[in-house]
Amino acid sequence: MTAGASPRERSSSAGMLSIGQVLARLTPEFPGLTASKLRFLEVQGIVTPSRTESGYRKFSPADLERLRLALTLQRDHYLPHSVIRDYLADLEAGRDPASPASMAPPPSIVATPRRYRRDELLAAAGAAPQLLNDAISTGMLTASETYGENAVTLLRSMVALDRHGIEPRHLRALKQSAEREVALIESAMSSLLRRTDAASRAKASELAPELARRLDDVRASLVRTALAAIIP
Repeated sequence: MTAGASPRERSSSAGMLSIGQVLARLTPEFPGLTASKLRFLEVQGIVTPSRTESGYRKFSPADLERLRLALTLQRDHYLPHSVIRDYLADLEAGRDPASPASMAPPPSIVATPRRYRRDELLAAAGAAPQLLNDAISTGMLTASETYGENAVTLLRSMVALDRHGIEPRHLRALKQSAEREVALIESAMSSLLRRTDAASRAKASELAPELARRLDDVRASLVRTALAAIIP
């Protein structure tokens, strides 16, 4: 809590956890958990943290356990958020929900997204091991046992940039810019994110990608304008 917090905020936040404190408690058990993932779980209605008058999230011990259970159900049973949300609602209402194993979706005829081991990621992206190490050490990629398609795309782009002397360490500003854009989108949707009804969650899920696309358009336009100045 900052020194400038009001007495009301200090009182209402007693025993509550910030998003950073929640991550510190849960990431040892769920290494892939990030602040963005926590915000996404909030949008999905898995958890509804309270807010201080300054707009900061505060999680109760019950919120923490709810998150731990939801992440366990997702990791161990591959349950979709809608099923997890109903399961948690049944528990809170004192009902006896079906076991998580019985709620697992049947095998789908649609191929599941591929996951790549480190060696497979390097082969798919055509990257040298040191480039991947550099991408991880600079925070451009998060170390993991397996990686998704987004990691392949990102590393493949880094391979192309590296040929022209643009290394992962040069791209940290882009990552920071992306994080600021996410914060900007979150701020724009703050009124929706404070609501817990399904309609608001659905609207937020649709609005976030649209805002991201608009920001991409603005960034691309600014880059083209700047390039035109150096390459007439």
